[in-house]
Amino acid sequence: MTENIVVLGAGYAGAGTVKSLEDELDGEADVTWISETDYHLVLHESHRCIRDPSVQEKIAIPVHEIKELSTAFIQDEVVGIDTEAQEVDLAESDTVEYDYLLVGLGSQTAFFGIDGLKEHALTLKSLDDALAIHDTIQQAAREASTNDPAQVVIGGAGLSGIQTAGEVAEFRDEHNAPIDIHLVEGLDQVLPNSDPELQGALRKRLEAADVNIKCGEFIGEVDEETVYIGDEDELDYDVLVWTGGITGRDCMQDVDLDKDERNHRVHAEGNFQTDDERVFAIGDSALIDQPGDQPAPPTAQAAWQAAEVAGENLARAVRGQPLKAWTHKDKGTVVSVGEKAVAHDVDNMPIDTFGGMPAKLLKKAIAARWINDITGISRAAKAWPDM
Repeated sequence: MTENIVVLGAGYAGAGTVKSLEDELDGEADVTWISETDYHLVLHESHRCIRDPSVQEKIAIPVHEIKELSTAFIQDEVVGIDTEAQEVDLAESDTVEYDYLLVGLGSQTAFFGIDGLKEHALTLKSLDDALAIHDTIQQAAREASTNDPAQVVIGGAGLSGIQTAGEVAEFRDEHNAPIDIHLVEGLDQVLPNSDPELQGALRKRLEAADVNIKCGEFIGEVDEETVYIGDEDELDYDVLVWTGGITGRDCMQDVDLDKDERNHRVHAEGNFQTDDERVFAIGDSALIDQPGDQPAPPTAQAAWQAAEVAGENLARAVRGQPLKAWTHKDKGTVVSVGEKAVAHDVDNMPIDTFGGMPAKLLKKAIAARWINDITGISRAAKAWPDM
């Protein structure tokens, strides 16, 4: 009887694994792909929709353009996984049985128990989130005036927070909108725990875009009008966006796998196998063992790299072959601040940190390469101008 491989999630981890798995298999197993959305979102470019919602046409790629006809697709929400019965429970569809399972469900926003934050903040984890930020900022700008500008507060100055601030600034400038932008980070610098040269370059561009930066004090509480920072500071807001952290999906809480009990992310070996040999996990859903003390980073870059090997390992598992170990290789960081970009520690580049047109073109090329890898050159070429 032909074995069934089930892949959960249509993010970088899920979509990349499906492509890799299809390339590896030659009718040796059936493949079922399950996702809440019937498209793959190029998430690291979703902030572009904050300025221009039409970009969604370039970065939301229908699954039928990605998968082969032989791969079955089910659009539904995963609500549970029974590892003993080898079944995936779905919100509306029948239970799906598996012989091998790849968990690539991604993550959800972590609110860290901050009072009022979940109730009042917008997030940036989906296409709908990005479009909601656009609509809310647009409405706030309409109700504001030059003497009483709309106050946009962005919590968290990691990649998502920085890029969100940059797009809000571009929206403000393109529409001559009365908006003040505040970027709040609890740690001492933007893009915490990164190279000081990169931090400085990003701060310089954020300040040039008239983004007010406040670092060194954590948000402690939020109500419907005010963000309370540290012991004394307050920021009134019209729009609040929270990008300050991730945690595992709710459906993973009760799954019988070795996982972090606080964030529900599943522990996996370097070959992506969990403590259940028939369940593999990658991307934000997983804590993947790596050389040293830290797991693989929860980045798009890491998920892309991992997916290629994960697809091959699933095929190897079906064949009873030894699995390959994967080690993440950091190829550098590229961050956009509106129409500008900063690149750092990029492979084969003679300068550690640079901006200008080379960084901007590199940022566009990264997005275009991924779109080309999962769909083809035509869609990548159409997306290029908006990346």
